[in-house]
Amino acid sequence: MRPSIIVAFLLVAGVLAPATSMLERSALAASLDEGIGIRLTEAPVEARADSRAWRYIIDHLAPGSVIRRRVEVSNTTGSPRRLSLYAAAAEVRDRRFRFAPGRTPNELSTWTTANRREVSLAPHARSTATITIRVPDDAAPGERYAVIWAEATDPAPPGGGVALVHRVGIRVYLSVGRGNPPGPAFTIDSLAAQRTPAGQQAVLAQVHNTGGRALDLSGDLRLSNGPGSLRAGPFKVQTGTTLAPGDVGSVTAVLDTRLPDGPWLARIQLASGLTKGAAEATITFPAAAGTAQAVKAEMDTGASDVIVIITGIVMAVLVTGALLLRRAGRRRRERVAS
Repeated sequence: MRPSIIVAFLLVAGVLAPATSMLERSALAASLDEGIGIRLTEAPVEARADSRAWRYIIDHLAPGSVIRRRVEVSNTTGSPRRLSLYAAAAEVRDRRFRFAPGRTPNELSTWTTANRREVSLAPHARSTATITIRVPDDAAPGERYAVIWAEATDPAPPGGGVALVHRVGIRVYLSVGRGNPPGPAFTIDSLAAQRTPAGQQAVLAQVHNTGGRALDLSGDLRLSNGPGSLRAGPFKVQTGTTLAPGDVGSVTAVLDTRLPDGPWLARIQLASGLTKGAAEATITFPAAAGTAQAVKAEMDTGASDVIVIITGIVMAVLVTGALLLRRAGRRRRERVAS
């Protein structure tokens, strides 16, 4: 039951004129300051060790398949709210997960429905709904993206003004195809030291998504073997980078303290759910504002192999446990029937 977190933004839809004007505030988040929220209440058994599966709907389905996921919507304000539930288009573009304005549809959003299109919530109340995704029999293979939105509208004041729309959403990453799902994977190709015009130091890591699923990257950077054997970190990698399959993009770790220029042994660790990787390179920060030449990074294959093994064991245990529970339940029902 972890909330999904993404930065909110303001989008003006239309001209600020009486009655027809609308200001829309959208966030792929658990809640907004205005007090409406949405979150998943369950994850697939085989993915419960994956933190992303508690924040987003992530699945691989064959054509003709159907899945259902429960979501909880909430109202933490002191006034009743009426929420609309619907799916709308999204895409991964320019290394970001980007959602379309309003109720713009795409293929995946047309496959997605909520059993309750509207939910009325008393002050400080919560309620649940079921989201259903039906993949057509003739659906082409590939990964698709959408958002499940919960939306509340504050009407324009009497005499004209601006109507305010608040909406919060849950990302959907759906892979379509027969057989096993495409595996997620990435490489960290290079590291580059940077100094901003304000003098702040940062490290940029170029990442290549070599797998078949989109990646939401997070992680940290550590520096060692610096001047006088100094060590520093960990420094958090800025979140928000999403890479579609085949994409190449950079993630940035900004240092929160001023350090000597180097050289340093930089080690960055990145993760997207259970998919993890680490790499090292020796870097030196430029004395003036700018970015130093990128240095080829050496992937820590040993750590990756251990992660793959651990992930495989965890998945096997979860699947086996689910099968045993299902078998035990069937036996209990058979005894009751007899």
